[in-house]
Amino acid sequence: MSRDIAVLGAGMHPWGKWGRNFVEYGLAAARAALADAGLAWNDVQYVAGADTIRNGYPGFIAGATFAQALGWSGARVSSCYAACASGAQAIDNARARILAGLCDVALVVGADAAPKGFFKPVGGDRPDDPDWLRFRLLGATNPIYFALYARRRMAVHGATLDDFAAVKVKNARHGLANPNARYRKEVTAEDVRESAVVADPLRLLDICATSDGGAALVLTSMEFARRHGISAPVRIPALSTVTPTFPKTVLDLPDFATDSAMTVPEPAEEVGRGRLVGETRPFRSAIAHAAYEEAGIGPEDLSLAEVYDLSTALELDWYEDIGLCEPGGAEELLRSGATALGGASGGYRGVVPPGRGCPVNPSGGLASFGEAIPAQAIAQVCELTWQLRGRAEGRQVTNAQAGIAVNQGLFGHGSAVIAVR
Repeated sequence: MSRDIAVLGAGMHPWGKWGRNFVEYGLAAARAALADAGLAWNDVQYVAGADTIRNGYPGFIAGATFAQALGWSGARVSSCYAACASGAQAIDNARARILAGLCDVALVVGADAAPKGFFKPVGGDRPDDPDWLRFRLLGATNPIYFALYARRRMAVHGATLDDFAAVKVKNARHGLANPNARYRKEVTAEDVRESAVVADPLRLLDICATSDGGAALVLTSMEFARRHGISAPVRIPALSTVTPTFPKTVLDLPDFATDSAMTVPEPAEEVGRGRLVGETRPFRSAIAHAAYEEAGIGPEDLSLAEVYDLSTALELDWYEDIGLCEPGGAEELLRSGATALGGASGGYRGVVPPGRGCPVNPSGGLASFGEAIPAQAIAQVCELTWQLRGRAEGRQVTNAQAGIAVNQGLFGHGSAVIAVR
């Protein structure tokens, strides 16, 4: 049985700091997605909302909030919160309902009006909450985690500050042509090096901002798409939301002491054709490779990837996690130009086919957008959709056929979405 669903519409509200209610951003994105699909609001049978959490109504009930803003129509709704994977879980909810035959047309919406500066805990004392504790007990903001990962990469794989800066330079160049990006300015490696140190070794330009923004998708059954004359839509054949496998050997937010391999040995790993045979990979790698297994493709089949570049160093980790190169190969892959639009990859010998490359974050990534938590996983799939249609003007990946979008949230949440044409 095919697990494909069709992406008929994609829409966004530009990222920035607009100072308005997040519902406005989601409403604009939803209307844009419906117009892109050529459908009316009354055609939608199911609304999946990705939640933003800002102390109660309306963030906790985003599905109904967006349905009300569009006009009560009797559509069924759901709301979900999975930190940075909220948007992908909303897509998953809609996909499951479509595949179950319970609806033909679903609207997925996420939007946020993020606070200024770095994220902090929602108000109130919660001493049994590990996320509250890591802020209040340890003073560990998100950039401190990003810096720890960066230091690990430098120590284990020899990454340099110039490598981190090169990621920002690449993504800023990609974002220049994206009308939805918040930052559309060329950046040099010197600009990155001279920006303020936030959490050593990361500079201000190594770390993504917090933003306002919205994104939406109209998803349908393949039968509905064909009935409406769309014979070859962009399709989603796979979506992964796997959780970590015990023992965990790399620290993940919000925990500081999760290296269970200190007392339990790591299980043997079996790998075939660059993909999992046994589910024993580290968490981020497992997220992506479970999606590959479901879609029946591998990293060598990708035309592009949208990865969760909370920091420049984390983007390099993602190259390895999604299988573009072996562990320790991200710096060489970056330097070869294989992850840049129009870059040559002839000098790299790895998973990425020589001469073709696999542009990473052609949208500009979070480096150009910033974080709007419930919207960003949906926005990644919007970018895949436009790329696979050949309509990503100014940043188009040549002959794009398959793409992956990945991100990781708090508390064991993460997602990988594969889209194909």
